[in-house]
Amino acid sequence: MTGNSSLIRDLSSALTSMEADLVSIPLIQPADPFLDMAGEDLRRRIFLTENENGDSLCLRPEFTIPVCRNHIALNAATPKRYAYLGEVFRQRRDGASEFLQAGIEDLGETDEASSDARSIADALACVKAAAPDVHFDIVLGDQAVFAALVKALGLPQGWRKKLLRAFGDEKSLGTTLADLSAPQPQDQLPDNIMALIAEGDEAGLAQVLELEMQEAGISPSAGRTPAEIARRLIEKEDLAAIKFPAAALSALQGFLDIRASLNVATVTLRAFAADHDLDLASAIQKFEARARAIAASGIDTDKLIYDASFGRPLDYYTGLVYEIRQTADGEEQVIVGGGRYDRLLTMLGASEPIPGVGFSIWLDRLRKLAGEPL
Repeated sequence: MTGNSSLIRDLSSALTSMEADLVSIPLIQPADPFLDMAGEDLRRRIFLTENENGDSLCLRPEFTIPVCRNHIALNAATPKRYAYLGEVFRQRRDGASEFLQAGIEDLGETDEASSDARSIADALACVKAAAPDVHFDIVLGDQAVFAALVKALGLPQGWRKKLLRAFGDEKSLGTTLADLSAPQPQDQLPDNIMALIAEGDEAGLAQVLELEMQEAGISPSAGRTPAEIARRLIEKEDLAAIKFPAAALSALQGFLDIRASLNVATVTLRAFAADHDLDLASAIQKFEARARAIAASGIDTDKLIYDASFGRPLDYYTGLVYEIRQTADGEEQVIVGGGRYDRLLTMLGASEPIPGVGFSIWLDRLRKLAGEPL
């Protein structure tokens, strides 16, 4: 796809009309922010290298983290909207490893409902500018509603963390629920590791695991880090000793089965909370405010789907998550991914909390829908 293609021109025009500054982000990025904060799947696919000082670097695998780091480095005033359009690089077994992405990051806007709605509306306007005759589906989830549910169930902190980390990963969450309902004993590990697990020594266990990985020729930055493995081993041992309440399991499974159009989702959530005698009022109130803002933006909420099980297993997502999808030849593909990440800028070093919401468009997929050749 060339820089002067009609798709690029249409998208560039759409982005600049949305009161967002087009930002230039270096292709080579420090690797640590991505290794520390990106999901396990993305970490495995990053192109890593080092500079002459031994610092870990990578080819830019996405834009959200570097755009936020750039905002912090500039000490820019908020609210501030940034647009971007450029290449990202991810290792793949098949096909190209270089892709074009475009998107907007909206930082510092304190009206959460309106900025969430604007993000969805902007994303939809961008894809419609490129492919006006194509039908798109919008699916949204809410990390905050799930977090409120886990808290309202009165679960121990270890269970809460485990569930929140798994939320958004269907396989991981299914395994977690199965483990919690019928805990399995820890696999037999070397005595020194079992002793550290029994003591709950997370730091000491992580050090031992890192040495073991190095001796086995496994990079500690590939897949789960030693610290993550240590934490999960200790949690598994702790949770195996306690039976998960049947009522809590039933409520969780019932919640994850909720799928409704957005115009009735608030009523559905309130009915669920009442049926299970759970206080979700604050989270549902915010959910309802967002739904009203989305409707006010001109989007038909009858066509939007709220999927209670839809989330992202990343620590920095805090509320809305959404995807714009398209189905062709019976196969559904994600064209846009977006969401709210109010914790991210603090995790990246901001001196005070800065709310954020944004989206990224997969231009290679959109190009096909627009009927544009490479």
